[in-house]
Amino acid sequence: MALHPVVEQVTNRIIKRSRPSRQAYLAHLDAARVKGVQRSVLACTNLAHGFAAFPANDKLKLREYKQPSVAIVSSYNDMLSAHQPFEAYPKVIKDAVREVGAVAQFAGGVPAMCDGVTQGQPGMELSLFSRDAIAMSTAIALSHNMFDASLYLGICDKIVPGLLIGALHFGHIPGIFVPGGPMATGISNKEKASIRQRYAKGEATREELMEGEAKAYHGAGTCTFYGTANSNQMLMEMMGLHLPGAAFVHPDTPLREALTRAAAQHAVKISQQGGEYMPIGHIVDEKCIVNAIAALHATGGSTNHTLHLVAIARAAGIIIDWNDFDELSKVIPLLTRVYPNGDADVNYFQAAGGPTFVIRELLDAGLVHDDVNTILGRGLRNHCKEPFLDGDTVVWRDLPEQSGDESVLRKHTNPFSDNGGLILVQGNLGRAVMKISAVKKDHHVVEAPALTFDSQEDFMHAYKAGKLNRDFVAVIRFQGPRANGMPELHALTPALANLQDSGFHVAMVTDGRMSGASGKVPAAIHVSPEILAGGPLGLVRDGDIIRVDATAGTLEALVPQDVWAARKMATADLSSNHIGMGRELFDVFRKSVSAAEEGAAHFPLPSPIETTVPLHEGTDSGEIMPGSDEDFLFRKSK
Repeated sequence: MALHPVVEQVTNRIIKRSRPSRQAYLAHLDAARVKGVQRSVLACTNLAHGFAAFPANDKLKLREYKQPSVAIVSSYNDMLSAHQPFEAYPKVIKDAVREVGAVAQFAGGVPAMCDGVTQGQPGMELSLFSRDAIAMSTAIALSHNMFDASLYLGICDKIVPGLLIGALHFGHIPGIFVPGGPMATGISNKEKASIRQRYAKGEATREELMEGEAKAYHGAGTCTFYGTANSNQMLMEMMGLHLPGAAFVHPDTPLREALTRAAAQHAVKISQQGGEYMPIGHIVDEKCIVNAIAALHATGGSTNHTLHLVAIARAAGIIIDWNDFDELSKVIPLLTRVYPNGDADVNYFQAAGGPTFVIRELLDAGLVHDDVNTILGRGLRNHCKEPFLDGDTVVWRDLPEQSGDESVLRKHTNPFSDNGGLILVQGNLGRAVMKISAVKKDHHVVEAPALTFDSQEDFMHAYKAGKLNRDFVAVIRFQGPRANGMPELHALTPALANLQDSGFHVAMVTDGRMSGASGKVPAAIHVSPEILAGGPLGLVRDGDIIRVDATAGTLEALVPQDVWAARKMATADLSSNHIGMGRELFDVFRKSVSAAEEGAAHFPLPSPIETTVPLHEGTDSGEIMPGSDEDFLFRKSK
C-alpha cells in the first residue's frame, strides 16, 4: 500500500524542519560510540569500582573487555501496582543474560509517581516535572559508561517518556523497553465512573465509593482503562521498542516472564558485540515519531502525549508541533473503542488483537512507515505478530485476519470513525488540544458564558453549593507548568459529566492537563501560552461568551476587540502552590519550563558539534552526512 499523501507530507515537513538539530543529534551519537565495549574507555580503577561487588565469573567477563554489559534501569516500587511486578525482573534478566555469555547489572532506579494516587493532592503538582527528573535519573544510571545495551523497566504516565528521553541522550546504546502488563479486569470502567458521578451528587457514600475503587484497582499491573500508562505501551510497540505483543500480557504469568527473558537476551544481540547493532537513537527518527502519532490517533490515546511525544522527539533532535498532530488526526481512522472511548478495557483490547493488530492495519492502509528501524532490525511489519509459549520459550506467530471483537477493535476498512478524534483549536484564547473521540457530536460546539476559577477546588466549591446549574464554559486558570506544574484536573470530570447529563451545555478551557479522563465532556486543554507566559486566558472575565468549536477548530472569546485590548492580565497568589509536599524543590523547573506545545520540558535541542568524519561516496543518493541515519545504515551494510 502506498503511503498516504498527508502522512508523507507531514513527515517531509518534520524532516525539513528538524534537519539542523537532527544532524547535530546524530553527530553526538557518533562521537559517543567507541570501538569495542563501552567500558574499555575506563581506567582500571574506574572499572574495578564498577564490578567490585559482582560474582567472580561476571567480574572476569567485565575485565576481559569482550562481552557486552547490559544495564537495567528500573522504576520499581511496591506502592504502585504497575511497578510492583518489576521487583523480580533483575534476577530474571541477569540469569537470562548470563545464558548468552554476557553480564547484566542493575544500573539505577528512577522515581515513579502515580497520578491516580496524587489526583487532587499537592503532590500532583510534581507529576509532569517528574518526567524530566526521570530522564535525568536515567542519565545518572548510564553515566558510568559501563554499558553496551540497556533494558528500561517502566510503564506508567511520566515514567516511560522520562526513560525514553534519558535513553535518547545515550542514543548510541541499544535499548529495549520491558513492560509489566495490566492488572486483571475488575469492575467495569463504566460502573466505576457511575459510582464516582453518584458520589459527586451525594447519592453514594464514601464507603460505597471506596469499595468501588478497590474493586477497580485490585491487583498488580497497570490500571485497565486506556489512559496515559497504556497509551505509553501502545506507542512503545509502534515505535519498535518492545518485543512484539509485549504490552498487555498480565504480570506474574509464564508468558510475561518468557518475554522478559527474551528481551534481556535480545538486548545482547543488538549490542555492538552481538552482531546486530541497533542503537536507540537510530530507531527513534522522524518516521518513527510520525508512526507514534498515528498510533495515538488510531487508538484514541491520551492527550498527555501532545506533551510527551513533543519532548521525546526533541530529545532526538526532532521538532514536531500540534499542527502535525492535527493534520494526521484528520486522516488516521479510529480503530479501537477502549474506555474512556468505549466500555472495554485493555484486556478486552488485547484479546481482540491488541497493538499488533493496530500496527498491521495501519501498515496495510498506508498510514504509517514500514521503512523504519526497530529492535528487530529494518521494517515495522516484523512487529505484526503475537507471542505464545512453546514450552518455556516465547515464539511469535501471525495474527488472525479478523478482529476478535469488532465492538472493541476493527480493521481499517471499517473504522469506528474516519479520524483520530484529537484536534487543535485556536483563536484569541491561544492554542489548545481537544480529545473528542468520546464526546457526542451535539457537544462538539459549546457557546456559553465564562465562569473563571483559579483552582479546581474553587470549581468544586461552586458545584457543591449548587451555583453551576446552568450553561457555562469553565475557565480553569493558572494551571500551566509555570504556575503550578500543570496538574491533571480529573477531579472535575464527575461534576462536569453530571451537569452535562442534566441537560446543561458545559465545556472546560484550561492551561492545565486533563488527558483521556475528560471523557464525554468537551475540554480545550494545554492552552498555550499559559497565563504566566502572557497567555490571553488571563484576559477572560466572568460572563464573556466563549465559543469552543471542535468542528471548526476555534477557541474564541466573543468580546469586542477594543474591550479585549483594554483589559489587564488577571493575577493570582500562587505562593501556596510553591511550597509543601516538596514543591519548593521544583522551583527551578517552574522557572525554566518550555511552553506546552514545546513539550513542557527543560532540555534544549541538540547543538552542533564539529566532526572530522569523512563523507561516504558512491551510494545511490550521493554523499551522506556523517553520523546520519543513512550513514549508519551504509556502514551497517558493509
